Amino acid sequence: MWHTVISSLPELISAGIKYTIPLAIISFILGLILALVTALIRISQTKGPFLVIKAIFRFYVWLFRSTPLLVQLFIVYFGLPYLKIKGLAPEGIKLDPFTSGIIVFSLNTGAYASETIRAAITSIPKGQWEAAASIGMTHKQALMRIIIPQAVRVSLPPLANSFIGLVKDTSLAASITIVEMFEVSQQIAAENYEPLVMYCTVAVLYAILCTVLSFLQGWLEKVTSRYVATQ
Repeated sequence: MWHTVISSLPELISAGIKYTIPLAIISFILGLILALVTALIRISQTKGPFLVIKAIFRFYVWLFRSTPLLVQLFIVYFGLPYLKIKGLAPEGIKLDPFTSGIIVFSLNTGAYASETIRAAITSIPKGQWEAAASIGMTHKQALMRIIIPQAVRVSLPPLANSFIGLVKDTSLAASITIVEMFEVSQQIAAENYEPLVMYCTVAVLYAILCTVLSFLQGWLEKVTSRYVATQ
């Protein structure tokens, strides 16, 4: 058993470095950008035609929070090639596995994280907006200098948990042929006929990675705690 574990580690770690970690990091960064935009649009008080844009983003959040991640991966990778659009994509929309994974994980992360960010921003007392306005700050200045720094501290724990969850969710990328850690463990298990050993090994690797991220989360919380008022 130990020989199997040791011999498989280089391939598993290589797959983690080449696919699992980049897939999680890129998707999370893009997802956070999308989440911030979505949150700011949804809390905006602008009326008129802007309400249509708010409705679109509200629908986006509802859609990705209401459907399974695996189904989303299948729709983008296996389904879009059958979506033929005359003049634009007459042969369907064909994406490589890694691009499909980035798109789906980013959209899914953005939908969930937008609710976290929106709740964090709206949790800041209205009096702080009014205080910023009283000293001549514009709405944008108040948002960037006062509201968002405090919202970061509030939203950091759930966002960090989302990232840790995303790292584990990348195992679903094996279903669209991305050769990340779980896919490699399946391939090795098919060769040595020891699926229990291989699945336990990859589970330990995920646990180690998530433990490191948990320590990093704790450090970030200490760094951002300077935004918390002390008495």
